[in-house]
Amino acid sequence: MIRNPLDILAKYFGYSAFREGQQRVIDQVLQGDDTLCVMPTGGGKSVCYQVPALAMEGTVLVISPLISLMKDQVDALHQLGIPAAYVNSTLSTEEYFGTMDLALAGQYKLLYVAPERLDSESFLNQLQRMDIPLIAIDEAHCISQWGHDFRPSYRNIHRILDYLNTRPIILALTATATPEVQDDICQQLHIPPSSRVVTGFERSNLVFSVVKGQNRDQFVKDYTIKNKNESGIIYAATRKAVEQVHAMLEKNGISVAKYHAGLSDHERQRQQDRFIMEDARVMVATNAFGMGIDKSNIRYVIHYQMPKNMESYYQEAGRAGRDGLNSDCYLLFSSQDVLTQRFLIEQSPDPSRIPNEIKKMQVMVDYCHTEGCLQKHIITYFGEDDAENCKRCGNCTDTREQFDVTLETQKVLSCVIRMGQRFGKTMVAQVLTGSKNKKVLEFNFDKLTTYGLLKERSAKDVADFIEFLISENYLQVENGTFPIIFVPEQGKEVLLGKQKVWRKGEMVTTVVAKDDPLFNELRALRLKLAQEAGVPPFVIFSDKTLRDMVAKMPVTDEELLTVQGVGETKLARYGEAFLEIIQSFSAQQA
Repeated sequence: MIRNPLDILAKYFGYSAFREGQQRVIDQVLQGDDTLCVMPTGGGKSVCYQVPALAMEGTVLVISPLISLMKDQVDALHQLGIPAAYVNSTLSTEEYFGTMDLALAGQYKLLYVAPERLDSESFLNQLQRMDIPLIAIDEAHCISQWGHDFRPSYRNIHRILDYLNTRPIILALTATATPEVQDDICQQLHIPPSSRVVTGFERSNLVFSVVKGQNRDQFVKDYTIKNKNESGIIYAATRKAVEQVHAMLEKNGISVAKYHAGLSDHERQRQQDRFIMEDARVMVATNAFGMGIDKSNIRYVIHYQMPKNMESYYQEAGRAGRDGLNSDCYLLFSSQDVLTQRFLIEQSPDPSRIPNEIKKMQVMVDYCHTEGCLQKHIITYFGEDDAENCKRCGNCTDTREQFDVTLETQKVLSCVIRMGQRFGKTMVAQVLTGSKNKKVLEFNFDKLTTYGLLKERSAKDVADFIEFLISENYLQVENGTFPIIFVPEQGKEVLLGKQKVWRKGEMVTTVVAKDDPLFNELRALRLKLAQEAGVPPFVIFSDKTLRDMVAKMPVTDEELLTVQGVGETKLARYGEAFLEIIQSFSAQQA
């Protein structure tokens, strides 16, 4: 058996060096130290327990709340030639007992289980008969009552330690934990402060942008069409919004799937499989989707609506670019999002958590309005006080021209006041554009001096402009049942001519990855091999590995082994097919 972690990394995973923090975590685990690993999504947390599993005797137990992640990771491990299995509610009785018989016989290096399994006495009794040197607790923020996804079942994990004859090493892993949450995890699991490994929260391959006061549907449509060959996730806060965006993209010829709690279990699984297997390039979903999706080649994540807190946002946005390649993260903000999230928070079954959740939501609102570096804003929230500007986010690189819109603003503000500050943006937009809407006429708004002042523009365009004024605090929305807008002090300053209003040009959609003919050929081969093997394409090779093949143009087995992500097992399985494509392409170019 190979014992050296670097040799294991090269042989099985195809990499010659560990990423930041991985080496320290693995060294601590192999020394027998309980450890907390805080590493951003895509930072390589799974390697921190998969490599020790191959260096240790026995079976490493991985506790994960994510059924889809278990399957993805076990599929990926099988592709690497590593024996692994999972135990969760998707297994039949026969499959469960078959898996446990092999586990008791020591046939697996890793066994993935859901935390709820630990509530079963019979399951704990079976674990007693296994040699378990290490317990890895994934999504460890679920342990903390201060975390954004607290799960009571995680509080019972310590019970397992009372059952096992020999106490295993504990490794807790998470991507999104504030200092307060980290302290709580360590306290619950008795991990000493000196054993905490925090690699930093910055994702240097992600480009964050906030889009305000623009037509969201148009932005999403333009972006997905420009990037139609890339995989992406579009998150929405409600089922209704998911259905609406899904229908719009489908109508525009985008291969799209959808996922929300209103679908049956079978349909959700079918839609998820379409996305994972790349039958659908885009997934439109509520936050019910994605935790544990191991798909590494997601090139963009768009939040159609503002999420409820920074932890959720960074975890969801962080599903882009897990392979390390450049990826986009857009948040499309509207003032209505604040009311939507407040409503969802207030439905909490635990009223004591509502004040803290409202406070966290305000952090998200501040993020949407900051003019400073977006990446810096995020990682400062997670406790990195010395963060510097990223120089790549939408705010750091914003060179859009500014236009003086003071006169249009005064027209809107004046109309809001003349309407009694008792209506929402849609009604105001209808009055300004001279609508003959029944309600407009009923209230005699067609008699106002502001009626039709912006009749040369569409009502949708004026509503978007009102959104811009709300985002810049020239208008505000009342907290109540209906989103009524009113003019605050800052708006009154504009009406009195004491302040000018400037608006930047619209944010233009971009292409996230350059087109490359050889990469496209390799990607097509990968898809064919994945379909034959019945696994997701990224399990064969990641986009990063394919890009490295394009850069290095290997023509021999030895040269292919120098490509990141090509280990001995995958070389034996797939090397010949990929080398044939590269050699053929080279000959055509000669």
